[in-house]
Amino acid sequence: MTLSLESIALNPLNRLFSCRVFNPCLPLCFLALMSLTTYAADTENARKPVATKKPVVSAQNTTKPPAKALAKNTQKPRKSVKQQASDTRPSFGRIAGLHQGGDLLDLRSSVALVIDQDTHEVLIRKNDMAVLPIASLTKLMTGLVVSDANLVQSEMITITQDDVDTEKGSTSRLAVGSVLSRGDLLHLALMASENRAAHALGRTYPGGMALFVKAMNDRAKSLGMASTHYVEPTGLSSRNQSSATDLAVLVGAAYDVPLLRELSTSPGREVAVGRRTLQYNTTNRLVKSPNWDIGLQKTGYISEAGQCLVMQTKVSGRKLIMVFLDSAGKLSRIADAERVRRWVENQNARSTVLSANTAG
Repeated sequence: MTLSLESIALNPLNRLFSCRVFNPCLPLCFLALMSLTTYAADTENARKPVATKKPVVSAQNTTKPPAKALAKNTQKPRKSVKQQASDTRPSFGRIAGLHQGGDLLDLRSSVALVIDQDTHEVLIRKNDMAVLPIASLTKLMTGLVVSDANLVQSEMITITQDDVDTEKGSTSRLAVGSVLSRGDLLHLALMASENRAAHALGRTYPGGMALFVKAMNDRAKSLGMASTHYVEPTGLSSRNQSSATDLAVLVGAAYDVPLLRELSTSPGREVAVGRRTLQYNTTNRLVKSPNWDIGLQKTGYISEAGQCLVMQTKVSGRKLIMVFLDSAGKLSRIADAERVRRWVENQNARSTVLSANTAG
């Protein structure tokens, strides 16, 4: 059998049909060839990725967005800053209704007491016997007890985990492991109201914290502060409580210690902590004011106590002790002190004029 060039060029399937002689094996060969062809096609389709249909874009959507809008949309979303919710719990004084009482100067503090340090004359009083939490005013007694013990001020003390606040969860720049002298800790506690510093002073007291707190209460009792009680040295606990009358006594006793006068009225202090130098400032802005002559001071705040302030100051030649407890706002205690100062100055001016007229 002779095949033409055309039949030689045909594919194997056509060659099977082009044969002039029928072979009984041809149907089997045909089936095998079809199976191979189908397998090859299925294998090839499996290798090809499935094509996804492109979305139909209308002519209205083919316009490119402005470059600025595109850049704005491609910016990474900003992380939301979680703001700390302000503590709006009412103070003990407000719960007791002390803020509703009026007074001559319309003070914003629920409790106030102003006395002449030399004559003990009471110039202003408002709920002065009420017993309330005193917050960081506690640190004046902490300083007094440390001073009474005559401890070495240059002794180095390490801040430990025990000094971390678990009462209110307050923060501190004095990290655990920081090493400072007792003198620096006392300075920061009185000037900047540093809680870990105050706690470390109590913790390292001879006999430990329990004996330190006992010494605080014993000292208060010796001063006749019958309405005062302490449970820790920082003031973070609302169980540290006193009255304006007792606190005036404490201010007078602390004023008699030159070191406490110096440290509490310091405007600022740089402290070397490891490789860092930390700048601390006073919590009482009146210390830096030229209108004030302050001999001793301390501020305080926790939600249960409100804003508090005690001072020994000189106004119109008179040495005064001022106590303000449970003030309505952070600046209100300062404003109350300013009201009292202007009132005393005006009273002094009137007395001077009255004396002059009488003499004439």
